[in-house]
Amino acid sequence: MFTVAPVTLADVRAARDLLADVVRRTPLEPNRALGERVGGDVFLKCENLQRAGSFKIRGAYTRMARLTPDERAAGVVAASAGNHAQGVALAARILGIRARIFMPAGAPLPKVQATLGYGADVEFHGQTVDDALVAARAAAGEGPVLIHPFDHPDIVAGQGTVGLEVLEQCPDVATILVSTGGGGLLAGIATAVRALRPHVRIVGVQAEGAAAYPASLAAGHPVALTSMTTMADGIAVGLPGEVPFSVISRQVDDVVTVSEEMISRALLFLLERAKLVVEPAGAAGVAALLDDDVVGMLRPPVVAVLSGGNIDPLLMLRVIRYGMSAAGRYLQFRVRLPDRPGSLAELLALLAQVRANVLEVEHVRTSPRLSVGEVEIGLRLEMQGPAHCQEVLAALRAAGHPLLF
Repeated sequence: MFTVAPVTLADVRAARDLLADVVRRTPLEPNRALGERVGGDVFLKCENLQRAGSFKIRGAYTRMARLTPDERAAGVVAASAGNHAQGVALAARILGIRARIFMPAGAPLPKVQATLGYGADVEFHGQTVDDALVAARAAAGEGPVLIHPFDHPDIVAGQGTVGLEVLEQCPDVATILVSTGGGGLLAGIATAVRALRPHVRIVGVQAEGAAAYPASLAAGHPVALTSMTTMADGIAVGLPGEVPFSVISRQVDDVVTVSEEMISRALLFLLERAKLVVEPAGAAGVAALLDDDVVGMLRPPVVAVLSGGNIDPLLMLRVIRYGMSAAGRYLQFRVRLPDRPGSLAELLALLAQVRANVLEVEHVRTSPRLSVGEVEIGLRLEMQGPAHCQEVLAALRAAGHPLLF
């Protein structure tokens, strides 16, 4: 069995005492729509409303508050796609420590600006958190202390305070869903919850395009991914940490994966139905609740941890469109019509009859695909759901319109 120095319930409780005047006790919000899917109560643990926009301040401050005076004087370095960067930067400002943060080149601009706003120095290195971590480790060799995003007992203990709050806010919780990248949050919650409520089911949730834990758990040790592709940058970690892996391999019931489609649908659901702004990584637990392949294994009451809310507005726009399309709220296609006056008006009148809201129209007259006397119309429609999509398509086909997708 793969083992390293353990993290204990006493460690998590000590971290809670240390964080008492630093972090916010975030709310636990009930959600009836998700509860209907599991046949019982579902609650959302809103770490997206935490200071600096995510749970990361809990672990960062715990680790940095325990540095010696000489270590504080040397400063700290860290690597992050954004949330850990903000947590470290805020903790550094509170503690009066100089912070240097390495971020991947594609880090979301709002996260970069927030990190700078807390007073940290930011440098860009590589394309992933793992690339940035290489640079941070090299910089730590020059004297500053590396504040790892997940692979340290103090980090895991700090994140575990989320688990203590969940048990206090929902004493009868039966299942906890936790967004998982390197594993610090999942390991911390598992440490606290397993010690106090051993029968609670603890499930990690990873983006399927960046899921290092299933293969690592099967192998019995951390295994690096060769590539990653996901919108959920906050959990895009290619190699599990040794400290969290040791906890997760012993104390977590399962790690499941969710698709990009489910993540985008979860973000849209949280905006529309829960009135919460959550980033893709933070919505992974809700994505699991929306996934028919996962929801059947969940025993209520269920708590899904919304781990962060720091989303780039431009990404939010793209994700909303993708989520609406996945939910049958958008329909896009092309149709060929005779190039004569009134053809487009007739098509639009037909769409109006079936209650399709036209968002965009593209009119193409010149193309190698078209014969003389034809025109191609590209349409994007706002729909009322999958059944409405099928109704509109059936009406178009019945009217003799050949559709191209």
